[in-house]
Amino acid sequence: MRLVQFRDSDGTRGVAALEESGARRLDSVHSTYDLALAAIEEGISLDAAAQARLGRPVDLTAAEAEGRLLSPIDHPDPAHLYMTGTGLTHLGSAQGRDQMHKAAAGGTLTDSMRMFNMGLEGGKPTDGQPGVQPEWFYKGDGSSLIGPGEPLPSPDFALDGSEEPEIAGIYIIDGQGRPRRLGFALGNEFSDHITERGNYLWLAHSKLRVASLGAELLTGTLPDDVRGTSRIYRGGQLLWEKPFLSGEANMSHAIANLEHHHFKYGLFRRPGDVHVHFFGTATLSFADGVKTEQGDVFEIAAAPFTIPLRNPLGAETPGDSTVIPL
Repeated sequence: MRLVQFRDSDGTRGVAALEESGARRLDSVHSTYDLALAAIEEGISLDAAAQARLGRPVDLTAAEAEGRLLSPIDHPDPAHLYMTGTGLTHLGSAQGRDQMHKAAAGGTLTDSMRMFNMGLEGGKPTDGQPGVQPEWFYKGDGSSLIGPGEPLPSPDFALDGSEEPEIAGIYIIDGQGRPRRLGFALGNEFSDHITERGNYLWLAHSKLRVASLGAELLTGTLPDDVRGTSRIYRGGQLLWEKPFLSGEANMSHAIANLEHHHFKYGLFRRPGDVHVHFFGTATLSFADGVKTEQGDVFEIAAAPFTIPLRNPLGAETPGDSTVIPL
């Protein structure tokens, strides 16, 4: 099942279940977050909670055309939504990173390649024990989550603003402090690759950017082999296009291993919090020499998701970071 959050033309929020037969609005809930809490309270799966609330049909095609689709998850208090991610998790993902960092390393084996090799060797344990921990980064809180169709604002100090087509896991922490996976969504883990290329220790700075999620929350398990396409349009014309792969068949880490190393920290098991965790990518337009411009439109599409994620590149209003003694 796929769940979609949207707004009616009058601004009222709703959730729809999208199946082969079409989309139907869910009764008595106005957000995926509320549906997840109800499922936990009732002791049933998210799918079962949605099935029990199926109502009248809803036109999601019109909602998309009118810009009324929302991110598939949010939190009533954005400070209680964490956006994080892991890198060097996909087969082939080390190549672009290694090229960026090799010059600084004097042509020797880079830390990026060492990290990638560690994942190849120990990212998919078969003995029931945790595997090697991956690279990890913090993106922001719920205020940094951009909805489908909305501009991705690049900071005025950014050196680059480029896409990263990914799959993100969506989680809520139940009342006993246990992570509960709601499902998966398409994501654009927007980053500043020039800053990262300057020094790999600037990775944290390059990741403190907004990110977007596709409209659909895919419940259940993620297919082992996810194949999609990442595109950039400029002035309505296709500028760049490349396929991307995800799913465990194309990853050096098991999803369960990535989840373990995120949620092993008590900070990330606070009841009621929501987590959006990006699993990484191996496909970047930046690695192909593309320099993005304001107004460029990023498009990410992959089955089994049916609604492509599109966001134009925008600019963030400069802020004043001057510290004032009190």
